Amino acid sequence: MTDTDTFLDEITWNEDGLVPAIAQDASSGDILMMAWMNRESLSLTAKEGVAVYWSRSRQQLWRKGETSGHTQKISAIKLDCDADALILSIEQIGGIACHTGRRSCFYRTLTDGRWQENSTVLKDPKEMYS
Repeated sequence: MTDTDTFLDEITWNEDGLVPAIAQDASSGDILMMAWMNRESLSLTAKEGVAVYWSRSRQQLWRKGETSGHTQKISAIKLDCDADALILSIEQIGGIACHTGRRSCFYRTLTDGRWQENSTVLKDPKEMYS
């Protein structure tokens, strides 16, 4: 990180040094996914213009699409009023944001007390991650 990363000091990081980041389609406004960012991933995202997240399970940086090819090109990075949540306005390259092969990770809707799937798989995850 450089001196130009002072914007990172304005963020209210959680106790793990993370902030939630919601990826929103810049054209449609659809919410595609939510992931976590740390200081380094947000700095890299701002510099490179593509989404870089922090994987809590692997404890490492995660460049969205490095395996699947479905990268996220950044249009804008927005910070909420409490400075504790981000929205990444993105162009979803390849049209798939979810590791299940769907356009969005939010593919289930609560209907009559049950979760119902509301979208189809666009690509078999085995094809994306083999």
